[in-house]
Amino acid sequence: MKRIVLFLITNLAVMLVLGIVLSILMSVFGIDNRSLGGILMVATVFGFGGSFISLYMSKWMAKKSTGAHVIEQPRNETEKWLVDTVAAQAKKANIKMPEVAIYDSPEMNAFATGPSKNNSLVAVSTGLLRSMSADEAEAVLAHEVSHIANGDMVTLTLIQGVVNTFVIFISKVLAGIVDNFLNSNSEEENSGPSWTYFIFDMIFQIVFGILASVVVAYFSRKREFAADKGAADLVGAHKMRAALERLQANHPSQLQGSMMAFGIASGKGLADFFSSHPPLEERINALR
Repeated sequence: MKRIVLFLITNLAVMLVLGIVLSILMSVFGIDNRSLGGILMVATVFGFGGSFISLYMSKWMAKKSTGAHVIEQPRNETEKWLVDTVAAQAKKANIKMPEVAIYDSPEMNAFATGPSKNNSLVAVSTGLLRSMSADEAEAVLAHEVSHIANGDMVTLTLIQGVVNTFVIFISKVLAGIVDNFLNSNSEEENSGPSWTYFIFDMIFQIVFGILASVVVAYFSRKREFAADKGAADLVGAHKMRAALERLQANHPSQLQGSMMAFGIASGKGLADFFSSHPPLEERINALR
């Protein structure tokens, strides 16, 4: 419930901010929001704007939604080992030291998030620390550090922004065409979009949104292979394989959104091509 409420409040705030920005831009440039230029501006502001605001809020959202405790001063040997391990890997990967956090969860997982390579967070679950050996946990941390070093958060944000813009623009254009066709003999055709426009706009956004998620998931899976390779370079392929083999017996991840995309493991979607992660067997074979 906490995650749902936080998600709703955050998205309402984002929509409000983007609505204000859009109104200002429309007024400054004198663009009619029903013209193609106006529709493109709406699509761009909400497509890219939402993605980048989410990116810059990602660390805060991750901490709030998981209840992660950021290690500022290690309280025990485990926390000291975590901080020292991430520090050594970050130095080797030539990035600024990420924040390191632990969150309470029985699942074996970890995730990386943050707006840039030098402003990031690596978080691990208590379940992972209890269930994995030091070598396996080290490989998981290296996987997350590799996500950061590869700039995956920004890369997927740009991809998400492009597909969001495409989905919104095409949906509104097609909804306008359908609306004009259905209401071509109506006396109210010049009074603005009718209820059919909004219905078809919603339908098209759902359909194209599903198709777009396949594109984003494809790139996410590619980044997983790259992060596995980066981890192998940092700590050794045998450690990364051992960590993935340990995860094969794990239950599906409960991480959400961008945290799931940059987690070490996740459950499958409706089909493999909707999943943000490749099957563990494929990842293990790639490391061989």
